[in-house]
Amino acid sequence: MVEKLFWKDQYMKAFNATVVAAEGGIELDKTAFYPTGGGQPCDIGTLGFGDNRINIVEVRKEGDRIMHLTEGSISITPGTSVFGEIDWHRRYAHMKYHTLLHIVDGIVEKYYSGRVTGGQIYQDRARMDFDIPMMDRQKADEISAKAQEVIDERHAVTQKFLSIEEAAMIPNLSRTLPGNELLKKLDSIRVIDIEGFDMQLDGGTHVANTSEIGKIRLDSYESRGAHNKRVAFVIES
Repeated sequence: MVEKLFWKDQYMKAFNATVVAAEGGIELDKTAFYPTGGGQPCDIGTLGFGDNRINIVEVRKEGDRIMHLTEGSISITPGTSVFGEIDWHRRYAHMKYHTLLHIVDGIVEKYYSGRVTGGQIYQDRARMDFDIPMMDRQKADEISAKAQEVIDERHAVTQKFLSIEEAAMIPNLSRTLPGNELLKKLDSIRVIDIEGFDMQLDGGTHVANTSEIGKIRLDSYESRGAHNKRVAFVIES
């Protein structure tokens, strides 16, 4: 199984690896490239080998495999040593926005008796869908203000790996599926802990401290039905 360097060190920008397979994409024995998943887009960047340097334009999961798709065709064979570099500006933006959405999710859970129904991260913004009783623009502004307070409190953000039994003992750890249904689908129980504030199951990449997010702004609020309100956030600094 591929070694997920993006979990080992979420700030890793470059790495060495060996090609395992090269059909339908490049498969490596280890990678710092995050594959699309959980509302977070994949990393892009380059792989170098010998005098060659190729662009990685998409990274995706295929079962237990992580495939790196290139710009155009490339001839590379299993056993080749490569040097990978991710687009750090893109990755770091995703890390900040992903952590921000965890904060917003925690606020909705704690203060508004609501639940998150969806979300998506981009390099320049992030959106989240809610089902909150009597949700309106004023509450959206309140959520944004509370999120900024949490950011400014400088909470450490850490990752933990738990057994299924340990994870099942923590209430509301899984918020995307009822009960422990999500736990049953996972092999690795990875938890993101915004220390002193919120803890959630998650497979994405995050900053090490909430203060790294900076100043945020509620960019838009949209009602998409009685049980679905959409908000978008922008990080200004």
